Amino acid sequence: KMKVEAVAAVVVLAFCFIQLASATAPEFFQAEFTTVHGPIVLNITRSYAPLGVDRFYELVENGYYNNNSFFRVLPGFVVQFGINGNPAISAKWVNATIQDDPVLFSNKLGTICFATAGPNTRTTQLFINYADNSFLDSQGFSAFGIVESGMNAATQIFSRYGQQPNQDLIYRQGNAYLQARFPDLDYLLSATVL
Repeated sequence: KMKVEAVAAVVVLAFCFIQLASATAPEFFQAEFTTVHGPIVLNITRSYAPLGVDRFYELVENGYYNNNSFFRVLPGFVVQFGINGNPAISAKWVNATIQDDPVLFSNKLGTICFATAGPNTRTTQLFINYADNSFLDSQGFSAFGIVESGMNAATQIFSRYGQQPNQDLIYRQGNAYLQARFPDLDYLLSATVL
């Protein structure tokens, strides 16, 4: 009888996990990024990029973006982030790619989008467009939301390091590497769904 109950418990737990893993984001929601320069509130629309929004929602809900550095800041172009400061956490996601979404929403000023290393390579890295970067649309970058408020906070993110931080070293050493080599970097302190 105990074996049957144990098997039943495992089946129930597995079913719950499958349900969680296949959960989808709401059609529309807001997310807030807390920075030292103030909050950045984003309007997120699932129909713009369903696979990307589902991944973004999952990462935000699980606290993945908390204490992430803004490691690539190019004024007039983008601010990029999305490598967790804890290498053990980043390692779980680095190869968890998702398929591309068709581009339905242009990379205009204030939009948020997943960074890629080519087709079907989106994982966790994001960027906010500092300008009208609609030329990225033809390259497959599918924006999925836009800054509702706080664009001024986004453009105040420390930019002197440009794109000097080495992404491989961020993955391997996390925030320890960044704090030692790039002490003035700004961080996304927390990300929440409102």
